[in-house]
Amino acid sequence: MEDKYVIKALAALAQPNRLQIFRSLVVKGNDGLTPALIAEALGMPANTLSFHLKELMHADLISQERSGRNLIYRAQYDRMNAVLAYLSQNCCQGEACEVSPEKICKTC
Repeated sequence: MEDKYVIKALAALAQPNRLQIFRSLVVKGNDGLTPALIAEALGMPANTLSFHLKELMHADLISQERSGRNLIYRAQYDRMNAVLAYLSQNCCQGEACEVSPEKICKTC
C-alpha cells in the first residue's frame, strides 16, 4: 500500500465523528447500516452525517450500495486490513510479534 493511501485513510479517521461512524460500521459487519440508523445511533444530524460519509468514502474506507430505496454503508475490511498491515509492517525489529495476519479482521 502506498503512503498516500494510508495518509488519506488516517486523515479521514482523525476526526471524532468519522471515527465513530467507521467503528459503528465495523461492529455491524457485512450487514452494514443505513444513514438513518447511523444518525440515530450516533445522535448526528443527517447533513453532518452525509458530509462524514462522503469523506470516509473518499478515503475508500467504506462502501455504499443501493438496496431498494435505501443506501447501505459497509466498512471496507480489505482496506482497513491493508492500513493495519502497513502500520505494523516491520514491527518489533524482526522479533516475534503480537500482530499477525490471522488476528486481522477478515469479514467480522
